[in-house]
Amino acid sequence: MPHPSLTGEEIATQPENWRTAAALAASGPAGLPQRGERVAVVGCGTSWFMAQAYAALRESGGHGETDAFAASEFPHGRRYDRVLAITRSGTTTEVLRLLADTDLPSTAITACTDQPVAASAGHLIDLGFADESSVVQTRFATTVLALLRAHLELEEARPAGVATVAEAAEDAERAVAWDVPRELVELEQISFLGAGWTNGLAQEAGLKMREAALAWTEAYPAMEYRHGPISITAPGRAAWAFGALPAGLADEVAAVGGRLVADSGAGGLDPLADLVRVHKLAVALAAHRGLNPDEPRNLTRSIILS
Repeated sequence: MPHPSLTGEEIATQPENWRTAAALAASGPAGLPQRGERVAVVGCGTSWFMAQAYAALRESGGHGETDAFAASEFPHGRRYDRVLAITRSGTTTEVLRLLADTDLPSTAITACTDQPVAASAGHLIDLGFADESSVVQTRFATTVLALLRAHLELEEARPAGVATVAEAAEDAERAVAWDVPRELVELEQISFLGAGWTNGLAQEAGLKMREAALAWTEAYPAMEYRHGPISITAPGRAAWAFGALPAGLADEVAAVGGRLVADSGAGGLDPLADLVRVHKLAVALAAHRGLNPDEPRNLTRSIILS
């Protein structure tokens, strides 16, 4: 039986969630990074991968030097103008410890403003409208990135070749309506590939498939595919690329008998909308394997350490 939170509302609402996030960005919430600030973006798991995507977007758009870290790996000896923390639950131990230990100005984006993060961050941005009942993150993560992309648009710092959030939301509607092909569900393995800001999306895609469906997935910068990961690819396995393909990669995947999935970038879906298709594939594969994608093995909604 399909499980409603992932297969229904929490995937299908993403286009509207992104539009709501864009409107929130336009309202000017306090604490979002300003042009020229040196910013560290932190999170854990999915939030870390959204931090990677945003950091690449912000810096490539000329907004300011931006680094992304797993919260547990934050370099406390460095100076930043702002720490931007992403935490859906507002209770993640490593994020709370970082915010408590730093004297830097801080902002947290969360879905739960009544949780401990409210007392730890200097500014709080409420994304409660994108909260989820599932353990596995889908719409909260993509809505965070939509908010931050929309803010870059308002600051006239959207990188060349990157669509607007309004355009991405239109593509997300197409992704929500996409029917997962049977041949993708039957794949043995997928290597997700990205470049620049889409590298974070590739990392998140791999994690989503592992969490929800116990799938064998890996993720790499696209140009690194030739430096080892191509040895994994074979008939019944795939390379899924977010954004533009490096020259020659399609031929290399074909030469080893792999399947190439490359429907985002120029002329295709916005890469963030392509991530919505991975959400749908993860749920389909979980159903195929008799798994509950909402309650993955060994995971809880928030990782709280003793």
